[in-house]
Amino acid sequence: MRNKTRYSRQMTLPEIGETGQQKLLDARVLVIGAGGLGCPVLQNLAAAGVGNIGIVDGDVVDETNLHRQLLYTLKDCGNSKAETAKKAVLELNPEVNVTVFPEFFTAQNATRIVEGYQIIVDCTDAIAVRYLINDVAVAKRIPVVYASIHKFEGQVSVFNYKNGPSYRCLFPEQEGLNVVPNCAVSGVLGVLPNTIGTLQATEVLKIILGIGEVLSGKLLLYDGLHFQTQVIDFAKNPKAVEKGFINGSLLLNSKKTVEDLTPESFLQKCNQLGIVVIDVRELGETPEFKRNNVIRIPLSGLEDYSKKLNKNQEIVLFCQTGQRSQAAMNYLKKSGFVGVFHLGKGIESLKNQLQ
Repeated sequence: MRNKTRYSRQMTLPEIGETGQQKLLDARVLVIGAGGLGCPVLQNLAAAGVGNIGIVDGDVVDETNLHRQLLYTLKDCGNSKAETAKKAVLELNPEVNVTVFPEFFTAQNATRIVEGYQIIVDCTDAIAVRYLINDVAVAKRIPVVYASIHKFEGQVSVFNYKNGPSYRCLFPEQEGLNVVPNCAVSGVLGVLPNTIGTLQATEVLKIILGIGEVLSGKLLLYDGLHFQTQVIDFAKNPKAVEKGFINGSLLLNSKKTVEDLTPESFLQKCNQLGIVVIDVRELGETPEFKRNNVIRIPLSGLEDYSKKLNKNQEIVLFCQTGQRSQAAMNYLKKSGFVGVFHLGKGIESLKNQLQ
């Protein structure tokens, strides 16, 4: 251990000591999402001395992030969140080894990214990605520390811990297309993700150290507006765990068809006759992308619109960053559509071509 002074107050705790601090330094934690939840998770894990941290995020810093994502400053706007978060973490604690994945977590890269990590921290805001994280984690027997936020409220739980309940046990997957408003749509109090992210980090530290009572089989609900908390128990559903294990195992062992289109391949398909290109963003989102075969169907309306489409029709989907279009692609594939692709990093990756 290189710097005992830094962690001396923490090591004074009999539950931690030098042995516990070494466990933290040896730990390997993957944080998926470096936004509102990811920022406080990264800050607290690095400060506590978690020695190996992976950061997954394909987004860039935007000015609208700054009221809640405290790793970033105005001068960081336009830069990669993952890379910027790494710099901030290393300034906080240069003893930490940080690996960055400046990409969104997808079925195509999941196997590569999770390799070697002991704990996953789910700091995403996309339903499809949460199920993906769950299934990969179940198949690899990795615990997941989960949280989500909405307006003034947040929730935290731990899944797959010591063969405990999974995300699917608490939130069974619906056959329809789930659409949950994100911060851009519904708003969020700036301090809320920092409170909830700190609770996530606490669960991570407890898991690494093997102390206390972990939130496995329990969902902590926090209402910041009325300062109320509640803990709800939920049971393991063997069928839900089995479904996750099968999905995750198939993903980890399969050779995936390339469904995430690069900007170049996306533009090529947009110029081909007979291909339907669907913009699943909300009306009014910019920049506009106009082609003869492009139609705008917000994600919330895709389920109904898909009933009009031929399931053998080649379909290309896109949104702002690729997360909504991935959810749309997954839904269409489950509904029996055979030729579905999406713009992997969203319309943001086309900025140079649209100028």
